[in-house]
Amino acid sequence: MSLVEPVPEPEPIPAVHALIRVWLPDRPGALGLVASRIGAMRGDIVGIDVLETGEGVAVDEFAVALPDDSTIPLLIREIEQVDGVSVEEVRRVEDFPDPRVDALDSAVMVCEAGSVGDLWDRLTAHVRSEFLADWTAVLVDGALARADGPVPNEATLAAYAAGASISPAVVRGAAGPADLAVAVLPDSDAVLLVGRDGHPFRQRERLQLLRLVRIAARIRTLLTGAG
Repeated sequence: MSLVEPVPEPEPIPAVHALIRVWLPDRPGALGLVASRIGAMRGDIVGIDVLETGEGVAVDEFAVALPDDSTIPLLIREIEQVDGVSVEEVRRVEDFPDPRVDALDSAVMVCEAGSVGDLWDRLTAHVRSEFLADWTAVLVDGALARADGPVPNEATLAAYAAGASISPAVVRGAAGPADLAVAVLPDSDAVLLVGRDGHPFRQRERLQLLRLVRIAARIRTLLTGAG
């Protein structure tokens, strides 16, 4: 029988989950330098999502587990010591997103709709949650069909939709206001609008929305035909 008391294992330090959006030069080595700075601050990089590239600049989002909140200000300063790099924003989240799984979940969610009304309910609620949006709305033939969150008035939404529909760059997901993403359902009179203040939409997110509404448009056609 041992007289030595077992040493209790230390309790795990609760991690802070942070999404760190960074602008960095689109050149070899820049990503590695940023990752090295994060590691030096005891940050554990869980994932990297490339949100946008163009004109020699990339916008990447790092999913980082940190020991506590107190390291975040110093971490930002460390990252911005890398030549040409700036931090756009840092957001705390409960769980890290997985863009690949999230995209599949979105497709499944849309395909399981039992009616057109159910489709709009699912689309607005799911997109608002997945994209951390303030509000979402679906307009059909210029009229509000469904909304989730505190949306602007119907006339403002209709103006947003009309403006987006005549802009080729917006229709293909290449441009748009920083706080608004618009996705026109193909061969349809329906438009999905997503609003998010203080957290700019990037090209990858806009393209993801366009893919989702293509699926939604097809499901709507099938549901209408079945009806």
